[in-house]
Order: sequence, then C-alpha cells, then structure tokens
Amino acid sequence: MDSKNVLLVDDDEDLIDIYRAALEKAGFAVSAAANSAEAMKIATSKNIDVAVLDVMMDTPTEGFVLARQMRQNEKTMRIPLLMLTSVNTHNEEIGSFVRFNDRERDKDWLPVDRFMDKPIKSEELVSIVRTLAGAWSFSR
Repeated sequence: MDSKNVLLVDDDEDLIDIYRAALEKAGFAVSAAANSAEAMKIATSKNIDVAVLDVMMDTPTEGFVLARQMRQNEKTMRIPLLMLTSVNTHNEEIGSFVRFNDRERDKDWLPVDRFMDKPIKSEELVSIVRTLAGAWSFSR
C-alpha cells in the first residue's frame, strides 16, 4: 500500500520538524512549505492527501487566504484541510475578542475540514490526519 502524502504549511521550522517526525513515524510521506506560494506549488504538483495549514505566516491571515485559494483551485479543491494554528492565543495576547473554533468552519470564509489550536500532541495530530486521509473533504 502506498503511503498517504501530507503537506505541512508553517513558517516555524521546529514545528515542521516535530510534526514531520511524528507523521513519518506513522507511515505518512511529508512535504513542507513555509508560506502559501510554496504550498500551492507543492499542492498543485504532487498528489497530496491532507494539508495541515498554519494561519500566521508571512501575513497574519495568510493561512485563511491559502485555504480559500486551495478550495478555488481545481487541482487542490478536494484535499482535506486541517488548520492548526495559534491564532487564538495571539488574539488573546493582543486583547482581541475574535476567536475561531472547529464549529465555525464553512465553505466560504473558513473552508477547512478541521480547525485545531496549537499546541497539539503529536499523537492527536497523527490521529486527525489519519482520519482526514481516509475521508472525503466536506467541500467535495
């Protein structure tokens, strides 16, 4: 059986290394990107089964924009998306009342299959990615 391909999109190299190690140990093949431009290049050229997206990269909302771009692109629209981010912690730190959660996902504004806060245990990440890799994206 071929391994499932996961795309990790985060500008934090340490997190990429931690999550890559956990996912590869679980049998996944992993590609990584530090921003949305790199992510789209990989996602449109490889057979990606699941993408794990950060929000705050080159810009504070880059991951939200990337999720929408992926849903609008014919080559990437069916890839299950897990948004894994510390945006809620950041918003708390700056005194913002804006919070995001897994229940607020929708096809237009937050078109992801799961929304999780960082930090996340490696075992939980592997479990969620495994589930998404075997399931159809909600936008399909």
